[in-house]
Amino acid sequence: MDDTTKVLLRAIRGEAVPHTPVWFMRQAGRSLPEYRAVRAGIGMLDSCRRPDLVTEITLQPVRRHKVDAAILFSDIVVPLQAAGIDLDIVAGTGPVVAHPVSTMADVEAIRPLEPEAVGFVAEGVRQLQRELGTTALIGFAGAPFTLASYLVEGGPSKHHVKTKALMYGAPDVWNALCARLAEITLTFLRVQAEAGVDAVQLFDSWAGALSEADYRKYVLPHSAAVLGNLPEGLPRIHFGVGTAELLTAMGEAGTDVVGVDWRTPLDVAASRVPGKAVQGNLDPCVLFAPWEVVEQEAMRVLAEGAKAPGHIFNLGHGVPPETDPEVLTRLVDLIHHAR
Repeated sequence: MDDTTKVLLRAIRGEAVPHTPVWFMRQAGRSLPEYRAVRAGIGMLDSCRRPDLVTEITLQPVRRHKVDAAILFSDIVVPLQAAGIDLDIVAGTGPVVAHPVSTMADVEAIRPLEPEAVGFVAEGVRQLQRELGTTALIGFAGAPFTLASYLVEGGPSKHHVKTKALMYGAPDVWNALCARLAEITLTFLRVQAEAGVDAVQLFDSWAGALSEADYRKYVLPHSAAVLGNLPEGLPRIHFGVGTAELLTAMGEAGTDVVGVDWRTPLDVAASRVPGKAVQGNLDPCVLFAPWEVVEQEAMRVLAEGAKAPGHIFNLGHGVPPETDPEVLTRLVDLIHHAR
């Protein structure tokens, strides 16, 4: 199927589309009873390593909500584990690393990612493309800074104290770590691209912890090393949380679309990334308000997004597990029929 039939890709290119495309990033299936049923008794990383399960979980929001794109079910630490790093995703906590990174020797011990080590991801992508038809499939990976933060902190962190201490105090170690992680991420995304994803998203969850100056000095070169070395013509989406001050710099990393969280109006974001499409940015908590509020806020987002060359409607972050799936379905229908 020619990509021009895929409304999301046309919006990324700034072409006229029949409606604003919409998809829900970051495990939209978590709110679905069918997701909880199929994941019962199976750990997160085990789920990501099973192509049939990856296919089913990725398809569930498409079937239920009729979105314009599917986001590959995976996790940002999948390529790290495949590269030999001892870690696990602990329920209620998140990724936990057995041996945090703090020295050059620790960095040198991180081996490159062999494409064969994530062959299960490629198989999942191939299965999905046979099922999706004109619905676009978006690949997924974590950006070097966010991956580095988990490795240095040993797990999730509110203030990223150890991360910043390494960044400021041992920049040679920091840059070597991020360079290695950029190589791993690039390999991971290339595997997805070769298997057939229609676009990729680089997800930098924790970049908002930085000033623009620090982002440009310590992070931008490594994100650019990923985005700038992907196959030519593959659409790229770059997203971070709390990154209002960083949007211009993030747009310079080599992306086609800049994701915007709910804190920054899309028309303001569009002015900071001229010539680029924007993605976002309904506050996920709005989904718990009365429907008239959801409708009002969604229409505001659409009006603001119209100021950019292209707009992909999305939430300003992930779907909370407690979200009523019927509200999501109703929201997609609203966006598709808005004029």
